[in-house]
Amino acid sequence: MSGRAGLVLAPEARIYDHGPQHPLRPERVLLTWDLIAACGLDRLDDVATISAEPASRADLARVHTAAFVDATERAGHGEDGDWSAFGYGPGDNPIFPNMHEAGAIVAGASIGAARVVWHSQAAHAFNAAGGLHHAMPARASGFCVYDDPAVAIAWLLANGAQRIAYVDVDVHHGDGVQAMFWNEPRVLTISLHEYEPYLFFPGTGDLSERGGPDAPASAINVPLPAGTGDDAWLEALTTVVPRAVGEFAPDVLVTQLGCDTHATDPLAQLRLTTRSYREAARLLHRLAHEAAYGRWVATGGGGYQWARVVPRAWTLYFAEMANAAEDLPDALPPAWVERASGLAGEPLPTTFSEPALEPHAADDDARRVIGRVTDVLWP
Repeated sequence: MSGRAGLVLAPEARIYDHGPQHPLRPERVLLTWDLIAACGLDRLDDVATISAEPASRADLARVHTAAFVDATERAGHGEDGDWSAFGYGPGDNPIFPNMHEAGAIVAGASIGAARVVWHSQAAHAFNAAGGLHHAMPARASGFCVYDDPAVAIAWLLANGAQRIAYVDVDVHHGDGVQAMFWNEPRVLTISLHEYEPYLFFPGTGDLSERGGPDAPASAINVPLPAGTGDDAWLEALTTVVPRAVGEFAPDVLVTQLGCDTHATDPLAQLRLTTRSYREAARLLHRLAHEAAYGRWVATGGGGYQWARVVPRAWTLYFAEMANAAEDLPDALPPAWVERASGLAGEPLPTTFSEPALEPHAADDDARRVIGRVTDVLWP
């Protein structure tokens, strides 16, 4: 395989499906792959498509307990039991058929991205189906069965990587990945997220959360107020992430690119537009080359405007990974818009770009948070 950017295609991941009434829709990933193809990004000379095998039990066991994996498989195969201790039941994590197989496919796709980057078969690789960052060692959480970013990081560590920087820009705190590497000095976790303790899921991610006794300062959190918009969010990203990652000097940069930060997302209250995704992609791409030998493993994540926002956001990220962002037309391919609008049952945007939003009072609060974060990190 050759190519600057690897695109992981795992169509079997469509079975990761909590049901038609659940906000996490598999169609968002399928539409992303379709838009990437409609834009011709998968056919660029510098792009390689990657297939992936399901994660093995040994792969999963690096971060999940055997009892949890066993319970996931049995519950997904319809066995009777009290699965609530493992996080399954009505609400966020309903039991669905073949949960283990679905989660293993997603985790295997993130391992596939990590493998090609670590073995220098691609500089960057993207698994849009991944980013399930809430799953804990022994339970599902927040729509997430297996924690594929953590599985991929653990695979990298097991295969010779010495230092991994993980940057999570989902609207929700990357609590699962932080928990799994809380006491691991070889992994730096950084999360920018909306934060309101006890009220906004998962309720963690305060800037006081800094890592375990053997890994002090290995966790960095930027807890932003509801209403934070493009300018303040980008200020948080540019102020904290490049310096922190640069000082850590990782072998690989791993990112979770949730786009539930969008102003129209139904499950959150940040106020980003696609401008933030375009600029964040630029920053992360540059950072991978400046601080991580060019190695960048990216996953998807949250995003509940599954047709209107997610495909555009993740296509912008992948265009940057493929070094094609500057040549990407702003207008979406009309045939894709027509197909996606039909699936969504509503007219969809026809451009990647969006109008800027008016400033919000929360932006000033966000800047005060940024100041507190930098005081903690660099007193």
